[in-house]
Amino acid sequence: MPYKLLFVCLGNICRSPSAENIMNHLIEQAGLSDEIICDSAGTSSYHIGSPPDRRMSAAAAKKLGIKLRGHARQFQKSDFQDFDLILAMDRENYDNILALAATPQDRDRVHLMCDFCSRYTLKEVPDPYYGGSDGFEQVIDLLVDACEGLLKYVLSQQART
Repeated sequence: MPYKLLFVCLGNICRSPSAENIMNHLIEQAGLSDEIICDSAGTSSYHIGSPPDRRMSAAAAKKLGIKLRGHARQFQKSDFQDFDLILAMDRENYDNILALAATPQDRDRVHLMCDFCSRYTLKEVPDPYYGGSDGFEQVIDLLVDACEGLLKYVLSQQART
């Protein structure tokens, strides 16, 4: 049974699809595509069905040479049952996800993305939506760090089972 990760931000067009695609890139490089599955969602319904933000896509292509894939969807209560870990990009989205949690097990699945960083000390992934290109590139750098740490964490969890 594959380990399933869900990345969550507000609109699911900038941070969470970037995290999903960066993580998939790292998973493919490690030859683990059958063992770890990723998805992303937003806590709001603002952008349902939309592709990743073009500025975010440009930053991912420039920094990593990867194309951001996917379409925005809204986080649902059923995601607690469908995913092993739910990774919130910031405290506000973390709190919004926890507000939907029905059980202590649901709450235990939810983590802040930056908890997995080793090089950066930011506690939240900043929303680049209203800023310039530097903000989008900073998010990519931050998410690469967090995804590398997350992959190590997931592999350590799988080793225990």
